[in-house]
Amino acid sequence: MNEIRCPKCGEVFQIDESNYESIVKQVRDHQFDEELRKRDREYEEKLKRELELVKTRTESENQKALSEKQQEIITLRNQLQNKDKESELNTREAIDQIEARLQEKEKQISLLQNELRNKDTESELKVSKALEKKNEEISQLKAGNEAMKDTYLKQLSDKDELIAYYKDFKARHSTKMIGEDLEQHCSYEFNRVRPLFKNAYFEKDNDASGGSKGDFIFRDYDEEGTEIVSIMFEMKNERDETATKHKNEDFLAKLDKDRNEKKCEYAVLVSLLEMENDLYNEGIVDMSYRYPKMYVIRPQNFIPIITILRNAAMNSLSYKKQLIVAQNQDMDYKNFESNMNAFKDAFSRNYELASRKFQDAIDDIDKTIKALEKTKADLLSSDRNLRLANDKAQDLSIKKLTKNAPSIAEKFKE
Repeated sequence: MNEIRCPKCGEVFQIDESNYESIVKQVRDHQFDEELRKRDREYEEKLKRELELVKTRTESENQKALSEKQQEIITLRNQLQNKDKESELNTREAIDQIEARLQEKEKQISLLQNELRNKDTESELKVSKALEKKNEEISQLKAGNEAMKDTYLKQLSDKDELIAYYKDFKARHSTKMIGEDLEQHCSYEFNRVRPLFKNAYFEKDNDASGGSKGDFIFRDYDEEGTEIVSIMFEMKNERDETATKHKNEDFLAKLDKDRNEKKCEYAVLVSLLEMENDLYNEGIVDMSYRYPKMYVIRPQNFIPIITILRNAAMNSLSYKKQLIVAQNQDMDYKNFESNMNAFKDAFSRNYELASRKFQDAIDDIDKTIKALEKTKADLLSSDRNLRLANDKAQDLSIKKLTKNAPSIAEKFKE
């Protein structure tokens, strides 16, 4: 039970717990509502005061800003009026300057027109002279063109005759016979000039041990038997009616292989293929960009290519001989060095074996010495022990033996 005293009369009431909590809650709720209403009133009054202050401050600031803007407007108007006056003066000065410039330009134009009239007359004269010069050059060019045309027509006629000859040559034979006749043609051409090559070898290549063979091998030697030059020849041709048209490049790889297997310095393809190709019709074609020291020629260049390569090799023959001598000397040096190295290796091996045996013998002697020294030490130790034993035996007596054994001493007395 809880007691509640009336604040007016001082009377004390006793109420139970639930009623007491209800009254306390009512009091608390009433106080809370009063506190909220009080705070709301205070907040509204504070907000009103702040709004009044903000309104007053804003009006003051706006008034101040308005007066400043009005002052700026007045200042700008004054400046604008001054600028208008300055612009008017500047405009007048600019107009005067422009009029003066226009007058100067009109004078210059008048002068230029006079100069142009004079130059037109000079230009007409120059143009007339240039036209005459050009006409002369054109006449010279026409004459040169006619001469070049005649030259080209002559060369074309010669080529047509050559092509007609080879076409007729091919038309009279089968594909197989064409190749054989081309070989016979080259063989005949070489035999015709063979006296020029007294020490030369020119025969068909009949050695197919490497899987393939060329057509001819040419080798030339000097009086001492030193090879001057060597050439592997391959002859190729086909009829116009052949279904599959070959090209010269189709046979270069095989020719290079045959040249290397037969150890020839140069390789030459004598060809009637690609008769329409001006590259091969012009003369000797160097194919070194594909395979080293390789050439493609037409049959009429067969003897010239041999002569050219032989003469070029003759110029380097002395160097080749010097190279052979140097190579032989180098081989002698290598053989001498090889023999010296073999002797050094054998001597080194024998010396190593003897040294190893000598060291083994020394090691055995050292081991024997160590064993003898150990035996000596053992003997010396035995001798010392024998002397000590003898010394002890010399001093031996019954009294000493029975010193700590009285019963034994009595036995000895008995």
